[in-house]
Amino acid sequence: MSDAPALPEPMPRYLRHLEVERRVAARTLQTYREALVRLAADAAQQGIDLGAVQAHHVRRWIAQAHRQGLAPRSLALRLAAWRGLYRWWGEQGELKLNPVDGVRAPRAGKPLPKALSVDHAVALAEHRGDSGDARLLARDHAIVELLYGAGLRVSELTALDARASQGAAGWIDRAEVTAHVLGKGSKRRSVPVGRAAMEAIDAWLPHRDQLAHAGEPALFVSRRGTRLTASQLRTRLKAMALAAGVPTHVHPHMLRHSFASHLLQSSGDLRGVQELLGHANIATTQVYTKLDFQHLAKVYDAAHPRAKRKPG
Repeated sequence: MSDAPALPEPMPRYLRHLEVERRVAARTLQTYREALVRLAADAAQQGIDLGAVQAHHVRRWIAQAHRQGLAPRSLALRLAAWRGLYRWWGEQGELKLNPVDGVRAPRAGKPLPKALSVDHAVALAEHRGDSGDARLLARDHAIVELLYGAGLRVSELTALDARASQGAAGWIDRAEVTAHVLGKGSKRRSVPVGRAAMEAIDAWLPHRDQLAHAGEPALFVSRRGTRLTASQLRTRLKAMALAAGVPTHVHPHMLRHSFASHLLQSSGDLRGVQELLGHANIATTQVYTKLDFQHLAKVYDAAHPRAKRKPG
């Protein structure tokens, strides 16, 4: 660190405390030093002595860094370093108040769920596979059609039984063309099963009866004849997506997101989508309106003559 910019006191003493007494890792020490360099620069730019920094100064500097694009997590690390400095300084009897106490970084935005485009979702659903065990290919096709066609969670799908029975977590009612599932919070719901998914299930059932162990109630079973696990399903889905030419990593929940997003785009019925997904709170479902807006924004940017500014 000999070529690093010099820091005003008491920063060098605090860093030595971290290194010698606290024995923090070298990477952590470097992170703290970089944060203190920023603090020293902000204070110097305002002509403020480090000991005279107030909470409103700290808030202003953090807000400025946020506007410049620094992520909430990085801002939180910066504040932690500043807070640690002033806390230690106070413990030395050289400072009365910690100006960073009570200052918090902006909350990180919750990432939007990733959904496939309609074309990619349909390509995956229609992919049959041209090599491998025909029984497993039929099973995998039925799984994709059900995940995308009914918006089931992976736990709900793997818990499905081939037939209704006492104590069953879920099953397919072929007469009513409905999936009865046990969702989060042990709440039951019924979801309509589309024609394509029902046809895929009907094509899988003869193979399922050949594979399943005697007494195994699961609708979807592995090559060994036992209930398919979520891990096995994820592995098979990833391979199917690659074979279908889908240019992204596909996991089961992505098909649930795709189901919700595409249904909302077509119907605009937020309450209906909430019921189908089994969301207790409509705020959970409203995230798909943001996905829908993103889709519309992309269409606008690509097609509207006023969407893009002219160069120069």
